[in-house]
Amino acid sequence: MISLSDAQWGEVHLSTIFKRILRGKVSDLRNIGSGKNIIIAAAGVNEGLSCFSDIKPRAKNAMTISFNGVGTGTAFVHNYPFNLNSDCGLVEPIEDLSIETLHFIAVSINKNKEKFNYGYKANENRLLRQTIMLPIADDGKPDYDFMERYIKERELTKRVDYIEFAKTQLARIERERVDSDAIEWRVFYLSDLFSIQRGKRLKNDDHKSGNTPYVSSSATNNGIDDYISNVERVRIFNDCLTIANSGSVGSTFYHPYHFVASDHVTSLKQAEMDKYCYLFIATLTSRLNEKYNFNREINDPRIRREKILLPVKNDEPYYVYMSNCVKSIFADKYNEYLSYAQKISC
Repeated sequence: MISLSDAQWGEVHLSTIFKRILRGKVSDLRNIGSGKNIIIAAAGVNEGLSCFSDIKPRAKNAMTISFNGVGTGTAFVHNYPFNLNSDCGLVEPIEDLSIETLHFIAVSINKNKEKFNYGYKANENRLLRQTIMLPIADDGKPDYDFMERYIKERELTKRVDYIEFAKTQLARIERERVDSDAIEWRVFYLSDLFSIQRGKRLKNDDHKSGNTPYVSSSATNNGIDDYISNVERVRIFNDCLTIANSGSVGSTFYHPYHFVASDHVTSLKQAEMDKYCYLFIATLTSRLNEKYNFNREINDPRIRREKILLPVKNDEPYYVYMSNCVKSIFADKYNEYLSYAQKISC
């Protein structure tokens, strides 16, 4: 397997790789019709996918770069048909580049995205003036062949690893028989279901670098925004949910590992629940974001008054049913991926 150290590296101006970056033309995402076609917008996550519309696709197997928002300067590669809004640009390479080569280049572009922010946004000219590090061939030009081979090897390795992972997980999923024909539902207070405890404030300046996840009120990456080693004057939890009290209010994640919780999240723990039950309930509590915002956060009294609707058996939460529901979703997704992986490997 080839390694990055096998290549000769050098500085490359994006203007020598890309002919131009064309700004998107979908201007108002609020007033477009719904449909099945993907619209890419300015974002730093989820490949910039914003919504689905009836607007015809503009490109496929291409790169986009965000011009605005928290993702300004972020490059994504899309191997599916898409259109894009005016806050991001469609990259046109000078040469025909494979999708694997574009993925390699996108990683290098994203190494420089920290230079952009709300006060210094990315745009066509600023991006093309950038210099990035890439493998260089003997003639001094970018070594596109090396980039393509490197990505293909990594994709194959990851695919093989995930196939084995999916098979192992499928073998572990055991579902109990339940009568799902006559499921009844009942409202429960969160305080009747969980032991509830808010995390503890820890200033950024007091963070000590380490390996323990620090969970705060982010809506992405399971709420993790740092890794620390603090053990004093912090609250450490594991095998529970966290729900964001502020920031991305209502965002709920399940954590099967030990973590430090900030005071912007609250822990919900219940000894009778397995991870599948937690994930079932996380979907319900995440909907609380519809009633809260920056001006109305989830404080301790409010969270104890919150209610969710759950399936019941003998008037008690039907945990076996909840667990089976999520296990079925996991099994379906593992089987879908295995089918897809086998198809693209042929």
